[in-house]
Amino acid sequence: MTHPLRLQQLVKLVDLTRLNDQDNEVAVEQWLEQQLSTPAAVPPAAICVYPAYLPLVQHWLQQRGIHCRLATVVNFPAGNQPIEQVEREIATALAAGADEIDCVLPYQQLVKGQLDEVRTFLGRVRTACGQQLLKVIIESGELATAQQVCKATELVIDCGADFVKSSTGKVPVGVTEDAARIMLTAIAAADRSVGFKASGGVRSIEFAERLLGLYEELTGQLATAQTMRIGASGLLQDIQQALDY
Repeated sequence: MTHPLRLQQLVKLVDLTRLNDQDNEVAVEQWLEQQLSTPAAVPPAAICVYPAYLPLVQHWLQQRGIHCRLATVVNFPAGNQPIEQVEREIATALAAGADEIDCVLPYQQLVKGQLDEVRTFLGRVRTACGQQLLKVIIESGELATAQQVCKATELVIDCGADFVKSSTGKVPVGVTEDAARIMLTAIAAADRSVGFKASGGVRSIEFAERLLGLYEELTGQLATAQTMRIGASGLLQDIQQALDY
């Protein structure tokens, strides 16, 4: 049984995520009602949706007086769009109210050893985001070796991103404890504060708590919304029910 204080910590780390390809505005609004209409519910760290739904979510939150950051995805999910298109996506998302950008790293280039191309891409994405929070998704489940996971994490850190994120949730293998350990080891060795976001297959409180423990063990820091996120679609309700909200 997870301790209530740990549950209260976990709920504040959740990036409540809805990235269903067949969605529409009615479905997204129904989802918001289901997830966030309990009066005593603690808001998540952020709500992550496709760019098209940012205005809807922003309006819905404002109407109910709920304060929550808005996140969206770009270069998603395959990570293979031209950088000019990604820059346009970022500009459009920021204009639509996004506070945070989750961008997929061109991981196929990394696997091929095209590291200079990856560095150039990441530098331009960092510039395009300006002062807004940038999370870069390395798609760890598509990286064949521990060395590739480590190199991807180091490249993201070097580009100035605020968070390194594990996965899109759109490939067979999401975040694993092994990948998280490699990523967190690189993050702990960085010469600045870099956040960690676990996503892709985080469906239970128990797994989320293990990842939280791993973060604190390897970084020596208390996990807060400024340093760790957990991307999930159903976890928020499970935690709130466990807290008897």
